[in-house]
Amino acid sequence: MIVKNLKILSQNVYKNSLIINTLLETHNQFDIILIQEPPWLEICKIPSSIDHKGEPLMGTNHHPNWILFARFLLKRSDSPRVITYINIHLSSLWFLLRNDIINHRDISLIYFFNNNVCYYIMNIYSDSSHSALKYLKDTEVNIDNILLMTGNFNIRDNLWDSSFPFHSLISDDLIIIADSFNLALSTLTNPCPTRYSDMAEESNSVIDLMFLHYGSSKLDCHSIHPKNCLSSDHAPLSIDISIHKEVIHTSKFSIPPKSDQETSFIEEIISNFKNLDTSDIGDMDKLECIVNQFRAIID
Repeated sequence: MIVKNLKILSQNVYKNSLIINTLLETHNQFDIILIQEPPWLEICKIPSSIDHKGEPLMGTNHHPNWILFARFLLKRSDSPRVITYINIHLSSLWFLLRNDIINHRDISLIYFFNNNVCYYIMNIYSDSSHSALKYLKDTEVNIDNILLMTGNFNIRDNLWDSSFPFHSLISDDLIIIADSFNLALSTLTNPCPTRYSDMAEESNSVIDLMFLHYGSSKLDCHSIHPKNCLSSDHAPLSIDISIHKEVIHTSKFSIPPKSDQETSFIEEIISNFKNLDTSDIGDMDKLECIVNQFRAIID
């Protein structure tokens, strides 16, 4: 398979699991799905030395065709408000969440390699206090090659919404931040609201935005998808971003069924599982260590 561009979808789902499940099941034509305000719920109980009922393991939607990138949960009140899904067919591009550069629950910085160059995609949820923007403004972050910065910015301004008559000072901060990353505001190809109000006294608005690299051929080329019955109050945005042509090898090594190789492989897997030390998984860090060992065996 030859990849020449990345098809990207971005949406605030307002903590609705059904929307994410629908996107992951029906939008396989996209390479990357960026989510703001994802659900973050209890998945199951894990053994605990403190509570005999077990400690809650928190998480969000998973799907076999998508790789989930989310900030590690430090405490229950610190659940991430942005997550990223990468289509599994792009796994050879080595996508990685860079919490070592930006570590904030409302900002997801993903990088990948293309033509031996590192590129970044930034997903942002800016709450009513604009804590994500304040973090970016106060933190010295020197990042080159950001292809896209997008998300729900919660800022109404006549710079991007002709139906709104005022200018907001926080918009100046957003533009300064974008400029520091060499990004420019992209204009919708089909201008219309990105958030729909269900209150009669409150008008619809444009608060979901995309910023692309200065000089990008895709500037002013992103579009908004119609809001449907499954959507949150935000409509999804989408864009195709050009990259250097990349050949993705999709063939997989297979073991003939009922062969000696299959028997040997299964025996090795069982042996490795038996050697996993699960005697102490009383906290999230230890559980994560066991999970990583499990993944290493599978891989």
